[in-house]
Amino acid sequence: MGFGAFVIGDEILSCRREDQHFRWLADALAARGLRLSWLTYFGDDEEALTAAFRRSFAGGDTVFSFGGIGNTPDDRTRQAAASALGVPLIAHPKGEAELYARFCVELGVDITPERRLLITFPEGCDLIPNPVNRIPGFHIKRHYFVPGFPQMAQPMIEWALDTFHRDEFVTAPRIERALLLTGPDAYESGLLGLMERIVTAYPDLRLFSLPSHRSTERVHLELGVEGAPDQVEKAMADILREVEQRNIGWRWRE
Repeated sequence: MGFGAFVIGDEILSCRREDQHFRWLADALAARGLRLSWLTYFGDDEEALTAAFRRSFAGGDTVFSFGGIGNTPDDRTRQAAASALGVPLIAHPKGEAELYARFCVELGVDITPERRLLITFPEGCDLIPNPVNRIPGFHIKRHYFVPGFPQMAQPMIEWALDTFHRDEFVTAPRIERALLLTGPDAYESGLLGLMERIVTAYPDLRLFSLPSHRSTERVHLELGVEGAPDQVEKAMADILREVEQRNIGWRWRE
């Protein structure tokens, strides 16, 4: 199972707002020894969202969904999630207490039908506490739905990770090492055989290859692996041995 994410909102696709979730989520997972497998951007299109959630619910990944759970007409995430699951939307019983604390106690106003929409979620879900304004998100089937505001979304996702996925954290040390290869023979297609042998010999490592260009000129090829330190050192020794046999220019990436 992997970790994926949806970042939702017309304002993201139109560039009225800049996505602040991708980098943060990748870093939050990495801090726990985990890796983001995929991320998809969507507008506030209920039909497209429903189809995407239907696919992700049927898969095995843990999914974080940012945005679209407010109570305005353009927020369609909760409706799409309910449709994908084939369940109705209901006012969450525990959410009523959060609404009361937020609106009646803190703000001194009534809970209107419009405000109750803020805790109307797919039947069968549980709440994600919101430490900023007490308006919760929800989670169901390893999917976590939070607001698009980073100051709310980030502590809510951290709570979900630390509450439900702590046993998946990778605590063993992992390192990343790479060579910068130069010269006419430093190109990916010429090194595919080497890459395939490394992947086969070291299945627990992650191999990466990243060419760098300046205009139309090839600058270098970054080739390396990431994983347990002893395995990384052995794999890099194997890579370096063949690189030198081929007389390919190289230096360690800093």
